[in-house]
Amino acid sequence: MSSEFWLSLGLPPELLVFLVSAVPVSELRGALPLAINVLGIPWYWAYLIALAGNLLPVPFILFLLEKVLALLGHFAFIRKFTYWIVDLGKKRSAPVERYKRIGLLLLVAVPLPFTGAWTGSLVAVVLGLDRKEALIYISLGVVVAGVVVTCLCLLGWFGALIAGLVLSGVAVFRMMNSRKPPCLT
Repeated sequence: MSSEFWLSLGLPPELLVFLVSAVPVSELRGALPLAINVLGIPWYWAYLIALAGNLLPVPFILFLLEKVLALLGHFAFIRKFTYWIVDLGKKRSAPVERYKRIGLLLLVAVPLPFTGAWTGSLVAVVLGLDRKEALIYISLGVVVAGVVVTCLCLLGWFGALIAGLVLSGVAVFRMMNSRKPPCLT
């Protein structure tokens, strides 16, 4: 989408970047390309705005999600949604269960779909991790993800090519590791 579309929303560019980085799915992975490559905001300013926006919801998720899901679970029409949220957290928890704090940092830092601060916070809650410690590692992961995405944005098409190759490599690696070895009994 062009910068005209985003600016036609009537919000200052910096506020747009902040809001895009605060919502799930896009987070700073969507906000930084918008800021740097579409809106023309200098990379250092875009990085700081996206970092702040992406970190804003984390304490609320960490400290309130359990209570909100418990409350919503009382309503039949939304109960399936709460189960889906908890199941999503369980599905994404493998690296955190295996590598603990570093796994949480990597879950947030690697700019792939369904990773990031929202998912990391959800996983921390589902696994019952110490909330203050989780906040530290999620914040570090957001800082790393921001650096990676900013570098890719500054590299333009070359950065997109690098990201595509890395994502393809990760996919191939996952497929190779998902095969079970033959049973030797």
